[in-house]
Amino acid sequence: MLVLVAPGQGAQTPGFLTPWLELPGAADRIAAWSDAIGLDLAHYGTQADADAIRDTAVAQPLLVAAGLLSAAALGDIAPGAVAGHSVGEITAAAFAGVLDDTAALRLVRKRGLAMADAAAITQTGMSALLGGDPETTVPHLEKLGLTPANVNGAGQIVAAGTLEQLATLEADKPEGVRRVVALKVAGAFHTAHMAPAVDALAKAAAGLTPADPTVRYVSNKDGQVVDTGAEVVSRLVGQVANPVRWDLCMRTFEDLGATTLIEVCPGGTLTGLAKRALPGVRTLALKTPEDLDAARELVAEHSAA
Repeated sequence: MLVLVAPGQGAQTPGFLTPWLELPGAADRIAAWSDAIGLDLAHYGTQADADAIRDTAVAQPLLVAAGLLSAAALGDIAPGAVAGHSVGEITAAAFAGVLDDTAALRLVRKRGLAMADAAAITQTGMSALLGGDPETTVPHLEKLGLTPANVNGAGQIVAAGTLEQLATLEADKPEGVRRVVALKVAGAFHTAHMAPAVDALAKAAAGLTPADPTVRYVSNKDGQVVDTGAEVVSRLVGQVANPVRWDLCMRTFEDLGATTLIEVCPGGTLTGLAKRALPGVRTLALKTPEDLDAARELVAEHSAA
């Protein structure tokens, strides 16, 4: 089974969209999406510096646009399941036919703005913990007042909280944790700090008319397959302030019989996790258009099998 996945915030790097805009029709598509959401995606994806694209209100629509653009460049594919990490869930909702591309980008634009506003209330952030055992790490984080915001599997948990709490974590790592790495995000996402954004996103989502998924949609909330468009959108709203359970998503991929996993642009993070947690599953990250031929070969082999 082929799984198509979309990365979350922090995967963006300056200029990463540049080679993709050289593909036929790509620049026109990005221009149309930019007009629809009032944000110059081409500028931020090609010319803006790291600080500019770290802005939550910019990073989130930029990531969804890149994911949609790179998936379209693959051509017609038939994944057995789709999923996305955090904001990547909106990209996955478009893959599954729950939202059309423009609706997905309008929703993520409002999500990014709402989360940026929530992040401005208190100085917060997120740090990845490499190594350690969740049974030891999670209680330690809670003792420090931090939230295990992303339980990613493969020995990685992301902690979120105030900058003071994260500084304490640097000096007081859980047993078995080798490194604590600050992430390129502007707030404590997937925690109670994002409660104001949930309300704003719920209002934005109320105007949507979602369709039911046409392929299996695996949810960050609990790794379960969601069958209705209404439930997908409800979970998209709630996940802003709730932890991402990517470990459970990967467990579902395994249970469903995944054999191949392709991560859309700017890929790398989720394929890295899959290589460690899903041995035997072939993985490929779409980082530049040069990766498209290899991805198409994997798709063709999957279809033939």
